[in-house]
Amino acid sequence: MTALSFSPWDMFLNAGPVVQSVMMVLALGCMLTWTVALAKTIEFTYVQRRLAVAKRGLRQADTLDQCDEAACSGVALAMIGAAREEEQASSDIEDDADGIKERVVLALERLEAEEARRLMKGTGLLATIGAISPFVGLFGTVWGIMTSFTGIAATKATSLAVVAPGIAEALLATAIGLVTAIPAVVIYNALSRRTVTCRAQVADVAALVLRLVSRDLSRMRSLLATGQVVRLSARNAVAE
Repeated sequence: MTALSFSPWDMFLNAGPVVQSVMMVLALGCMLTWTVALAKTIEFTYVQRRLAVAKRGLRQADTLDQCDEAACSGVALAMIGAAREEEQASSDIEDDADGIKERVVLALERLEAEEARRLMKGTGLLATIGAISPFVGLFGTVWGIMTSFTGIAATKATSLAVVAPGIAEALLATAIGLVTAIPAVVIYNALSRRTVTCRAQVADVAALVLRLVSRDLSRMRSLLATGQVVRLSARNAVAE
């Protein structure tokens, strides 16, 4: 009697078309999981480095005009630009420091939310894969076992040697489902923690930009208190 091979590859080749399709879908899900994991890890590393550089530059600046745009990029540069645009748009409004600050806060909040959505992009796929992969594998297993029992009924053979290969092939689908789901869940949780860290850094950048805006507005008030004419340009408060 020829010995049966129970290697995963041979079991895949001997499985029925439905079970094979389930295994291929799960294999695709596994590939997508690791692709997203690699891409998001590189993205988060790059974003965190850029935010760290931007935070150092903003801490060293004394006014919004002194921000080194060459050292800032991404959301940090967008926040600086939004603050400057608001200062320029409000340059014709006298004694409106509180209003300017409020509008800058709103602009920074929108940029924070937009960056948070961008950072989370792609991670939802991992959550979906992690949630449905075990059930997809279970479907393949149930289908394979049903096929095996149907074959037993047709051949009227009740030997375990006849049943075992079909059941082993069916159970392989569940195993692949677990192999796909477990890394997806672990990676999703890890990326979620990285997202929280990046969002905290974005919030730090927003706070530093708002601090510089507050300084500029306080200087403007001081100049007004001394009786000097103040023009709030796109860059800074300028005394005339």
